[in-house]
Amino acid sequence: MEQFIMSEHTALRISDSEQGQTVLVLLHGYLESLEIWEDFAKLLSPLYRIVTIDIPGHGISEVKSEIHTMEFVADVLRGVLDNKQIARCFVAGHSMGGYVAEAFAAKYPERLEGLILFHSSPNADNDSKKEDRRREIEMIRHDKKELIAQLFAPKGFAPHNRDRMINRIEQLQELIALTDDEGIIALLKGMSERDDMNDMMHRLTAPQLFIFGKYDEFIPVERAEALIQSHPQAEIAWLENSGHMGFLEEPDTSAEIIRSFINRHGGVENVQQS
Repeated sequence: MEQFIMSEHTALRISDSEQGQTVLVLLHGYLESLEIWEDFAKLLSPLYRIVTIDIPGHGISEVKSEIHTMEFVADVLRGVLDNKQIARCFVAGHSMGGYVAEAFAAKYPERLEGLILFHSSPNADNDSKKEDRRREIEMIRHDKKELIAQLFAPKGFAPHNRDRMINRIEQLQELIALTDDEGIIALLKGMSERDDMNDMMHRLTAPQLFIFGKYDEFIPVERAEALIQSHPQAEIAWLENSGHMGFLEEPDTSAEIIRSFINRHGGVENVQQS
């Protein structure tokens, strides 16, 4: 059920399936909104209580300031959980949503049952990536958001999936077109300034899962393999036919990976599905 709430003095759109003992929060990525999870959530909502949010600055949630740090968004998520009287949850973050999930894990580990990084990384931006984000900010300021949509949306999918996923690509392009310019800029700044989370991940006692796509152009295989070597404490899953949007490209496989992870670590499926 979609609704609007206030969290950290910020107006948010959220969706809450409201049924189930085990809570799974799904955090969307950059230039997305909670709509991106709609079909995927249906695969998991019979089993768990699914909560999604429009991250502030995206969707139709409020743009709060000139920069939305990942820690600010983590505070907003904590406020959502307080509002919904949710003590603990599994958190799955896609891409930028993974950065928010890491900030939440760092600030509120007692609220976390498990952390799922979906095509995401604990690495901070290097100088080259920071420069890419700076250039993207300038493109937004010069009214070139349509060009960003044309370039960014197809790149998220494996090349061999782009034709069959054309409707999804067009959906992403529409979402980008509707996203507030200042919200995009605020989150680009927040991602650029985020902390490296590798040490935090090593210290974190909650179970961790990395999900990678074999055809991901944003996190290529060699970079994913380096992360795997650096994080022996984490469980690993590969999507053999996906790029950066595995929950759209291979939804059934992705849902089963998450289901297995949650159930291995104490998640309880809804009674009607047992």
